[in-house]
Amino acid sequence: MAVKIRLRRMGAKKAPFYRVVVADSRYPRDGRFIEEIGYYDPMKDPADIKIDAEKAQKWLNNGAQPTDTVKALLKKSDIIK
Repeated sequence: MAVKIRLRRMGAKKAPFYRVVVADSRYPRDGRFIEEIGYYDPMKDPADIKIDAEKAQKWLNNGAQPTDTVKALLKKSDIIK
């Protein structure tokens, strides 16, 4: 089972809002997930990023692979270096 930390799109058309979730890579983008660890709102200025550092670090230590976008968000939140 390959576990990924990725974004789950929510919100209305042309007004996206994302939740940062831990999910099995075989499930669809907005499908089943294991745990929600934060959110990302790119529509605000500046973008609103809230990620639970403890949960994110736990999943990273257990081998979860973040997507490129989530990796950038984790770096902005100073969770990974």
